[in-house]
Amino acid sequence: MQKKEVLPVIPSKDFFLGNREAPVQLTVFGDYESADTRKLNEMIMQVLKSFEGKVSFSYRHFPLTQIHQRAHKAAEAVIAAGQEGRYWEMHQLVMEHPHSLGIISLKSLAREAGVVNKRFLDQLMNGTFGWNVQDDLREGLSLGIREVPVLLINGSIIEKPLVAGHVNKAIRELLTKSPRANGRVAA
Repeated sequence: MQKKEVLPVIPSKDFFLGNREAPVQLTVFGDYESADTRKLNEMIMQVLKSFEGKVSFSYRHFPLTQIHQRAHKAAEAVIAAGQEGRYWEMHQLVMEHPHSLGIISLKSLAREAGVVNKRFLDQLMNGTFGWNVQDDLREGLSLGIREVPVLLINGSIIEKPLVAGHVNKAIRELLTKSPRANGRVAA
């Protein structure tokens, strides 16, 4: 009998938007049902455009399941899509459709994101990527995170309010201090 090859799961911490070697690393711990997380996500997308090549972005899952029952499954769906290189497409679709996070809706969003895995629905129903979401949760808890969204810039939690002016200023300050930021960053 031939054994089926089991591929390692790519965790959410390994997915980046922007220049992975950028001098400024943004990490958001968020919940797909949180309106504040969606607002922060929109702002981060603008920041990535404004500081192209100088900033990278990583999204970590921190579903508040006591108040958002579908956020955990949505996070699992994004990680599942990431296994096919569709993490960010799925992330954006889930952000844009916060009221369509049931399992069947997530399957439709995955198809729209370009996921072709025939086992996607089974994996979602069986919680195949649930432990990966829990890994993000545990890491957030170890950082003292208890609510979302939380933004870290180069590993330091940024105090609220998380508004564009405040975040842009923090990034500019880091860029002026970084030797890698003076036009020598590979795009």
